[in-house]
Amino acid sequence: MKAGFLFFTSVLFCFVANAQNFSISGKILDAETNLAIQGGTIILKSKADTNRSFSTYSDTAGKYHFDQLSVDSFFISFSSVGYETLTRSVRVDSADVDLGPVSIPRSSKELSGVTVTASAAPATQKGDTVQFSANQFKVARDADAEALIRKMPGITVENGTVTAQGEQVRRVTIDGREFFGDDATAAMRNLPAEIIDKIQVFDRLSDQAQFTGVDDGNAQREINIVTKASMRNGQFGRIYAGYGTDSRYSAGGNMTFFNGTRRISVVGQANNINQQNFASQDLLGATSSARQGGGGNARSGGQRGGGGGGNFRGGGGNNNFLVGQQNGISKTNAIGLNFSDLWGKKVEVTGSYFFNNNDNTNNQLINRELFIKNDSSNFYDEQSLSNNNNYNHRFNMRMEYKIDSSNTIIFTPRIRLQKREAFANSLADLRDDAKLLSQIKSNENSSSKAYNLEGELLWRHAFPKRGRTISFNVESEFDKDDRATYLESVNRYFLNGGETDSLLQFTDEKSNGYQLEGNIAYTEPIGTKGQLQFNYRPSFEDNSADQRTFQYDSDAGKYSIFDDALSNKLDNTYTRHNTGASYRIGDRDNSFSIGADYQYGILKGEQVFPQVTSVKRTFSNVLPNIRFQQKFSPKSNLRIFYRTRTNVPSVRQLQNVVNIRNILFPSTGNPNLNQDYTHNLITRYSYTNTAKKTSFFANIYLQNTQDYITNASYLLASDSVLSENVTLRKGARLTKPVNLDGYWNGRSFFTFSFPLSFIKSSLNLNAGASYARTPGLIENLTNISNNYNYNAGAVIASNISEYVDFTISYSANFNRVKNSIRPELNDNYFNHSAGVQLNLLSKNGWLFQNDLNNQLFRGLSEEFNQDYWLWNMSAGKKILKDQRGELRVSVFDLLKQNQAIRRNVTENYIEDVQNDVLQQYFMLTFTYNLRNFGTAASRAANRKLNRK
Repeated sequence: MKAGFLFFTSVLFCFVANAQNFSISGKILDAETNLAIQGGTIILKSKADTNRSFSTYSDTAGKYHFDQLSVDSFFISFSSVGYETLTRSVRVDSADVDLGPVSIPRSSKELSGVTVTASAAPATQKGDTVQFSANQFKVARDADAEALIRKMPGITVENGTVTAQGEQVRRVTIDGREFFGDDATAAMRNLPAEIIDKIQVFDRLSDQAQFTGVDDGNAQREINIVTKASMRNGQFGRIYAGYGTDSRYSAGGNMTFFNGTRRISVVGQANNINQQNFASQDLLGATSSARQGGGGNARSGGQRGGGGGGNFRGGGGNNNFLVGQQNGISKTNAIGLNFSDLWGKKVEVTGSYFFNNNDNTNNQLINRELFIKNDSSNFYDEQSLSNNNNYNHRFNMRMEYKIDSSNTIIFTPRIRLQKREAFANSLADLRDDAKLLSQIKSNENSSSKAYNLEGELLWRHAFPKRGRTISFNVESEFDKDDRATYLESVNRYFLNGGETDSLLQFTDEKSNGYQLEGNIAYTEPIGTKGQLQFNYRPSFEDNSADQRTFQYDSDAGKYSIFDDALSNKLDNTYTRHNTGASYRIGDRDNSFSIGADYQYGILKGEQVFPQVTSVKRTFSNVLPNIRFQQKFSPKSNLRIFYRTRTNVPSVRQLQNVVNIRNILFPSTGNPNLNQDYTHNLITRYSYTNTAKKTSFFANIYLQNTQDYITNASYLLASDSVLSENVTLRKGARLTKPVNLDGYWNGRSFFTFSFPLSFIKSSLNLNAGASYARTPGLIENLTNISNNYNYNAGAVIASNISEYVDFTISYSANFNRVKNSIRPELNDNYFNHSAGVQLNLLSKNGWLFQNDLNNQLFRGLSEEFNQDYWLWNMSAGKKILKDQRGELRVSVFDLLKQNQAIRRNVTENYIEDVQNDVLQQYFMLTFTYNLRNFGTAASRAANRKLNRK
């Protein structure tokens, strides 16, 4: 096999073109400020053949580059939003052409003493990118990027999660560069809206796919924030401190330094009002709570009934009421540093470090109705108090080295270190329609340490012949997680005459993982617009889990009795070979590609205890893919994607050990699990009418999974002795993962936006529907849970001025749940949210803000059917020179009605969950804003005056 690989690689390198090719390069600058224009469009057209054209965009330094050009004469045009279009002639003869800097004037001119300035459309379509002009969306002074993004059609922000046209945004970049890694929340909440020129929404291909032009299935939704050229030199930031009733406090700030290509940002915060300016990825150590509330390993991924907690940033000094919604009440301490720069002409570097400490306390109430095959139901009620104290260090870096015009190396390392301390106390009852079956009271304390190391190295080479490329990519990842858990529980079983037993247990869990993956991709041009790609992607994974459980020895006074029935040691490896080919034809606007990969995988597992076993599985799959893109006009664009993939079960799902953290709901793994096979079909349609300032977006998503990993549930009809110290009692419900066919998931999203000129606002209408068909096993009978959701909403967002800003919103969700077992338990539930936000600012600095929201729930459990109002309000005055200071008095939850409620629907149960939320408090906050832009531009202007 090695010889074949070497031969294949040698053949690829032999494809070197004999014909000589040349390049055209240069950079574009703002004629007034002499600063680089990022995101400008450069179009190159042959004079002899006008159908032969090329286009590109300028990078953050204003640079552009065309390569693999033959001898010819061209027209080259330069354009960007807000600038005039310039056209020049250029001749490629016997050498590369460097046009140097080209200055482009702003697109404004004087006619009869009246200045006519071009007004950018709110939304435009450029290929597969939807671009919004920031100056068409007015927000309050000192607003951040998130407040601006919320006003754009098709984009929503909820609890720190951004969705664009119905798809979750995985990353937000600034001028094409990472900001605190892939943390979308940090980018939005630490960038002022006033420096933003454009917002671009698109599907970002992987670095390798961007180079080859062939989608490798790793695309993710991304937002790129393009800053104003006039504000790329200077400093901006803010600091704030506030204190309120009930000892509520909030302090922090951010500072960013722009100096040409160099950018340095520092952020920090400390508060106990649930405010966080970072993504929940930093809380990975706390994603599994100290104890899994009655759920074992059962999934809880159903439709969400809704949430409370409100949108209020009580101490940040920001004009939008916003808080990262979490379960419970959190204290947060965090600090971060971000750096990006161009080192010379060939090296671009971005890097960030982020530390946070999140201390979360939560009171939770769970009401769960469990499906069973006969004509009765079981009901589970749990009340718990928990605390999670999480420490996290996160480091991200990206280095791109352009060796020459043909070779580039990209290195991307990532490091995360985590530590967590947690406890949970709970009281739970299990009953049927008539009587109490069992009751459990438990205390659990746990601690964990984990790290994750990732690295990616990519080399890209372009041959002289246009479209002929080769690239090598290597990725590696190391994971380690050590956890120690002490469990104490007292259990009563009323089916056994009120018998009581107790459990004192210590569990030591260690898991380690290592992954190595490579990818070789070679592309060869076919004709003028065709391209053929061959790829080979090998990978290797090695995962181990070692769980050792000890019962308490009262004579020795320590946890020393080893319980092999609750212990397990498992090592498994997964080796995969993936090779395939694809063909793509077309250009940036209209293209079609089709391809297929053949994948062969080997899964091996070795278990040491509770019994010695070994497993070896082989998987053979064909993975087809199709991508179609059609630009019908400058206004409309259609894209269709079909992809397939496989997922291997995790080591914990394969681990054949019983988990009794909740002894009423024990769970176990399944070493006989197969990998699943998933089909995905995505359709996206975009329409933007720049003349009428209207836009329409439609997304339809469909997924089907074979061998779907779901849960099987079994009601114990009699006591089951696991070990000398542990017995599972009659009436307990055991769950374990199994493979079942028939999983379907479909959803749609539609949004239409148009202006309301008479009130200087825009109206965004949205609607959608979703369907989930989830199979599960209940007492060896297949239950199909069908979950239907229909939603609609409207948002009126003002575009008046920085002094008057309002938003009126309404959204409604209607849900239907139908089950094949126990259809009499089919359920309908509904929730809606209606709100109005108003921000007023006078020219002498007085400010007033009001945020009123209504949440309504119907069809849930009786005590969860709520109708409540969340009312937040603040007033203040801007002070000091240029109104850079601000004093503000805020009140959160004026009516004392705040709540947090959600519904989860699974294949085995339906549950309603209520969590602690912040209650009413008042806070006085002082904020100081720093804005110092355009220093370089000012010096240039002074030099011109001096010359006069």
